[in-house]
Amino acid sequence: MSSEPAYRHGTQSQTGILLVNLGTPDAPTAQALRPYLKEFLSNRRVIEISPWVWWPILNGIILNTRPKKSAEKYAQIWTPEGSPLKVHTARQTQLLRDVLAERVQPAPPMVEYAMSIGNPSIAEVLWEMKNRGCERILVLPLYPQYAASSTAAAFDGVFAQLGKMRNTPAIRTVKHYHDHPGYIAALAQNVRDYWAKNGRPDRLVMSFHGVPRVNLDKGDPYHCECQKTGRLLAEALELNASEYQICFQSRFGRAEWLNPYTAVTLEQLGKANTRRIDVVCPGFVSDCLETLEEIAMEGKAIFIQAGGQEFHYVPCLNERDDWIQALADIALSNLQGWLGAEHSDENKAGSRERALGLGARD
Repeated sequence: MSSEPAYRHGTQSQTGILLVNLGTPDAPTAQALRPYLKEFLSNRRVIEISPWVWWPILNGIILNTRPKKSAEKYAQIWTPEGSPLKVHTARQTQLLRDVLAERVQPAPPMVEYAMSIGNPSIAEVLWEMKNRGCERILVLPLYPQYAASSTAAAFDGVFAQLGKMRNTPAIRTVKHYHDHPGYIAALAQNVRDYWAKNGRPDRLVMSFHGVPRVNLDKGDPYHCECQKTGRLLAEALELNASEYQICFQSRFGRAEWLNPYTAVTLEQLGKANTRRIDVVCPGFVSDCLETLEEIAMEGKAIFIQAGGQEFHYVPCLNERDDWIQALADIALSNLQGWLGAEHSDENKAGSRERALGLGARD
């Protein structure tokens, strides 16, 4: 446990919000992808295989082949500002700050973001918030649907740092918001806005990130939460069962993952000569590799090559105002009892004087 600055009596405390996203490499190069993938695929929440079995596979095969292939994919979506995921997450963080500055007076919470993998790291940002006086921190992962491999992994990153702190901040966590009315409303309006400009499809495909099927069998609620999000979105859009489909992308390895697979679904719709499909990814609040390359590029190619005619990708929520307002609502509902706590002491100066009188050094 590391040493920390001496405790100062009467110091004004703060409340903070830590947004957490998955992460991104620092550059679209094989050199940057190798440490990123190693950290990601070494996480026991992500890969639930015995380390004795997984270590030679990871270090002997995957890290010698996958970085170059992944770098080529990232290069296709990289922007002058950097990784789309990091750009959108940074913008969302600033917009949430702005909204809370208007809605919470006189002392809005501090809002920062960190990545479970890569930079800025949870360790770096959490310690910075603590050093700036945050004694109460709400950890809000940017994953609407809970999964052990994403949400719980983010919590692990936070709790690991608490184990190194002598004077820990109070921590609250947001587990999920897959059925939050504001989140569902923002998803639905995002699709409506797209349709207002581009017309409607024959089928709306809702593609969620996949996880191994065994995770569901072991009690992970992710599949159920994705299904509920999809159902609520379909109801908000007044779609019948034949007008939408829920599926899962990003399958990795030979094991069975959640079905139906997005790639297979797109191929089947193409072979059925479907005139037009639109694909939306409700599990991602920011556009990233999985949406811009895997869906908008690879998914389109699969559909068209199989015989489909028209493919549209509906962008993620990104910086939509209704989404940021919903995010603020989610945060505020979980901050009840904390906001204003920094002003709870009637006399901070008096508190310090009393402590010094009792023998405190500072």
